[in-house]
Amino acid sequence: MAEKEVNITYETLFELLRREKSRKDLQKLPDTFFIDVISYLNEKLNLAKTKKDELFDADENLKTEKQIINIRQILKELYERRERKIMEMALNKSRAGHAIIDTSALLDEEEHLFDALLKILNKNRDQIINNLLKGSAPSVELKVKPEPSQAEEFAEELAAQPESPEAVEESTQEQEANTTKLEIKEFVQKFIGLDMKEYGPFEQGDEVELPAEIAQLLIKRGKAAQI
Repeated sequence: MAEKEVNITYETLFELLRREKSRKDLQKLPDTFFIDVISYLNEKLNLAKTKKDELFDADENLKTEKQIINIRQILKELYERRERKIMEMALNKSRAGHAIIDTSALLDEEEHLFDALLKILNKNRDQIINNLLKGSAPSVELKVKPEPSQAEEFAEELAAQPESPEAVEESTQEQEANTTKLEIKEFVQKFIGLDMKEYGPFEQGDEVELPAEIAQLLIKRGKAAQI
C-alpha cells in the first residue's frame, strides 16, 4: 500500500519530530520527504526575500525569518535523531549476524547510510574480535603517518628557532639588508618562511638571494652553497 501523502508545513514537521523523539523505533516518513522539505523551505526563503524587497512590515519580516530558523532547527534535530537510530540498527544487525532487522522505515538515502555503517562494523568485527577469539592478531591495516614534505620540514625547522618578539621585529625590519646570495645545488620545493612569504621552488643551478636564516638552513641541508 502506498504511503499516504503528507503536505509539509511547520506543524507537520513539528509533529514528525515529536513522534521521532517519543518513539524508540525509526518512524516511517513519506518517500518524497526530502523533496517536499526542499520545496517547502525554498518557499519560505523566497517569501522572506519578497517581504524584504517589498519593504513589508518589520514585524512580519522578523516573524518569517524566525520561522525559517525554527524549521532548520527542527530538520537538524529530526535528522540527528534518525541518524542515531540508524546507527543503532546497523550495530544490532552486525552483532546479531543473520537476525532480521526491520529497515522498512528507511528512506533511500538513509538506507545507503545503513549499508555503509553495516559494512564498516562487519569488517572491523571480522578483523578484530573474530581474530582474537581464534587466538590471532587483529588484521586491521593501520594508517601509516606520511613522511613530511621538504616544505614542511623547512617550516618546522624555521619555526623551531627560538626568537624573542624584539628579534622578530628586528628581523622583519632588516630582512632585505640581512640576506645571503646562494647557488642552489638540489631542487627545493616551495615553502613558507618565518615572514609568512613563499619561497621557491628553486632548480639546481639557480642563483638566489634569501634571508640569512633560510640561507643557513639550505646550506646546512646541502641544498645550496653561498656565493
